[in-house]
Amino acid sequence: MKKEFAVIGLGRFGGSIVQYLSAHDYDVLAIDIDEERVSQFMNIASYAVVVDAMDELALKSLGIRNFDHVIVAIGENLNASILTTIILKELGVKNITVKAQSIYHEKILQKIGATQVVHPERDMGKRIAKQLISNNVFDYLDLSEEYSIMELIATDKIANKNLIDLNVRANYDLNIIGIKRDNQMNVSPIPTEKLRKGDLIFVIGHNDKIEAFQKREF
Repeated sequence: MKKEFAVIGLGRFGGSIVQYLSAHDYDVLAIDIDEERVSQFMNIASYAVVVDAMDELALKSLGIRNFDHVIVAIGENLNASILTTIILKELGVKNITVKAQSIYHEKILQKIGATQVVHPERDMGKRIAKQLISNNVFDYLDLSEEYSIMELIATDKIANKNLIDLNVRANYDLNIIGIKRDNQMNVSPIPTEKLRKGDLIFVIGHNDKIEAFQKREF
């Protein structure tokens, strides 16, 4: 059976989650205190309701504890975000992902039992900044504070080289886990295949090692 989700807060962040999950045929309960926002998701989410998330009885009546995952995407109202998380925890919701506004907010959310805390604005800012300071970074994914998967755009400098020439495992303790060319993804590139300018190279490893690889090879 597919997971069932509830999203509390239908601003830009919460709304985008509802749209994505609904487009992929997941059952989604969309919740907001603002009637106008809720009306925008009536034909998108499985259910869309006007509810004050700080009202424990109202959340309980929705059967919120039966959802596999609840996302708290409340915007600037930190008190509402914190209290809603506490209520969800007390009602027995197993998986609670909460949008944080600051490090201080994150620490509180972790202490009161949030399963996962996300910083969409901060993370997007980091993503854009990385792309601005490096011409060959297409995208990246943080795996932890120290490790990432990074998509690098092959330049003239490495065009016509192959994986044996680069030898990233020995030289940088990195692994190339895929190459994307002409919208075709190759997750098992052969070591002798020559790279072309514009190829997307998926590299996994320590952030410092990836940076050293970029500086030397790109």
